Amino acid sequence: IADAIAKGGNIVTGGEAHERGGLFFKPTIVTGATREMEFAEEETFGPLAPLFKFKDEDDVIAQANDTIFGLASYFYATNLSRVYKVAEALEYGIVGVNTGIISTEVAPFGGVKQSGLGREGSRHGIEDFLEMKYICMAI
Repeated sequence: IADAIAKGGNIVTGGEAHERGGLFFKPTIVTGATREMEFAEEETFGPLAPLFKFKDEDDVIAQANDTIFGLASYFYATNLSRVYKVAEALEYGIVGVNTGIISTEVAPFGGVKQSGLGREGSRHGIEDFLEMKYICMAI
């Protein structure tokens, strides 16, 4: 947060420890986010929503994919043609469209790039724990 402020970001809400103490942090929205800010190169597991400006659909896809990470991405749209184009173009293991709740035990959960390999959940999640054998026999 301090890095974002120092580089011109604006805290809309949050930006500090939660009253509960411990490791709790208030949900934070940062406007004016840029690629130079630390959170653009970190896989943040916390209540942080940096808002980046973009010119058009192609620009936002390029910005979203310009990372070594790829666990989950989210976007909102009403045009189904746009939904399919953007969802297919995003380089993430999970894409949430018009929702922030994407986890379920019946769907494969996992990332790409440096956000991990393999999946948990669904039939795909068990495959990492199975041994496959091919037997070829001529009679």
